[in-house]
Amino acid sequence: MAEILVTYFSQTGNTESMAECIAEAADEIEGVTVQLRPVDEVTPDDLLDFNGIVMGSPVYYGTMAAPLKELIDASVKHHGRLEGKVGGAFSSSGVVGGGNETTLLGIIGCLLVHGMIVKGESSGPHYGPTCQGSPNDEAQEHCAAYGRDIAELCLKLFG
Repeated sequence: MAEILVTYFSQTGNTESMAECIAEAADEIEGVTVQLRPVDEVTPDDLLDFNGIVMGSPVYYGTMAAPLKELIDASVKHHGRLEGKVGGAFSSSGVVGGGNETTLLGIIGCLLVHGMIVKGESSGPHYGPTCQGSPNDEAQEHCAAYGRDIAELCLKLFG
């Protein structure tokens, strides 16, 4: 059984909608269990319990929101213990060109420093799902595909 955490910060509900879509799609994969939690309900110790960790944030000044960064910063106490887990990222912004990719790369950089395996995409959103404003049908499709991809990778590695 592979266990995945989808955690996020969301001020307006847009990032939360993306998180729900990712979690629901991942949970459809047999042999995978998924927990969906806002970042304020996740501790650094919780991260040890999962095979896959997917983190999402709205764009704040071209990077992730402080509550998500606070969790990542506090996770330094487990440096080296997240090695080999699957990681992923998603983001939402107010406008096209609003900083989604820089936010994703910021999250991904932190996951890589932990030694995690980051799932990218060769087509579509390469670094992880994004949206501008409320997730439209296309963004929801990308989120669902990403959730399934993360779940399938976790199953292959930890099944």
